[in-house]
Amino acid sequence: MNTTNIELGMKLMAHVWKNRLAGNKRFPIVTMLEPLEVCNLTCKGCGRIREYRESVIEKKKMLTVEECLKITAEADTPIVSIAGGEPLIHPKIDEIVAGIIAQKRYVFLCSNGILMERAFEKIKPNKYFSWVVHLDGMPEVHDFWVERKGTWDKAMNALKRALNEGYRVCTNTTLFRSSDVNDLHELFRMLTDLGVEGMMVSAGYPYISTPSQDIYMEREMSIRSFSKALDPTKGFRFYNNPLYLEFLRGERQYPCRAWTNPTYTPLGWRKPCYLLADEHTQDLGELMQDEVWEKYGFGKDPRCASCTMHSGYEAGIIEDSFTRPKAFLDLILSGLTAGRKYRQNSHVEMYEEPGYAVDLERMPEIPAAGDLISLDAIDLVDSKIEE
Repeated sequence: MNTTNIELGMKLMAHVWKNRLAGNKRFPIVTMLEPLEVCNLTCKGCGRIREYRESVIEKKKMLTVEECLKITAEADTPIVSIAGGEPLIHPKIDEIVAGIIAQKRYVFLCSNGILMERAFEKIKPNKYFSWVVHLDGMPEVHDFWVERKGTWDKAMNALKRALNEGYRVCTNTTLFRSSDVNDLHELFRMLTDLGVEGMMVSAGYPYISTPSQDIYMEREMSIRSFSKALDPTKGFRFYNNPLYLEFLRGERQYPCRAWTNPTYTPLGWRKPCYLLADEHTQDLGELMQDEVWEKYGFGKDPRCASCTMHSGYEAGIIEDSFTRPKAFLDLILSGLTAGRKYRQNSHVEMYEEPGYAVDLERMPEIPAAGDLISLDAIDLVDSKIEE
């Protein structure tokens, strides 16, 4: 583990104990910040561009730099994850990043990679900043899921250049029903060998707004798939904490604690969580109330039945690990023994389902310039949704 991650771990522990000693039953640990919802891709599994089309995208709503910094100061978490949409479309994303870093918070900026190299001009390497590049497989598979040829090549070129220029770089991979374990292992091996700081993984969530619901996995299927994809004997460098990876493989059970990962958008805080927005609120405190979580979570709301997303579980696992001696010991032991054990389900093959063959001929190519910038991306989103 590098010194930056040790510092981050200490800040997380201090944050958890500060809130516990203050008597806070619920509190945020990671702030999910979405300055805009516009994107230059129309990924098959993404609900944001469809959910917010009329209320945010068509109205060209976005958060100002001042609003973003006010929100991150209010939530007061050690980590801020900037997502969207494609955050790099925001005309002042560099100022947002710089302002959050000035608050001494660790920034993880999630990007599809198309605009990354252009952003290098304004966002410089910093121990408080990390790129999180979205990669759902090797070239053909990734381009299939994001519905645009050439995206993988563009993202990988940016990722490699970022590593060479001294940026912290992580990746994020979403697993779907038809994800192929061999393709995933090839990707994970390549990224590990390239020297990325770590890879984040999660299962796709069945957003109601997405047109194809059968691309997602039910919980039991998800466990079987992750049991094979996250084979700890492979030595892949994952960024997720080891207890969460064991949870994904079905080796541990944890309750959802989605309040640890609240999400702010141009409409306000999503209530109750990153995945569900039955309403929006300007009051972060509403997301911490008992009555909210009496209604949501696994076994309470059917929409939560298949969810194993890091936004609902991982930060809560970290909180648990820092406040219970046995849980902390489990975390340490899991990290030390990763790669030398494989508790169960190692024989399970990734699910194979028909109907998801990659058809590159039907996907549009990235324009010659390679970059769709500013709010012109709305036209792309609208045209793709209409198809």
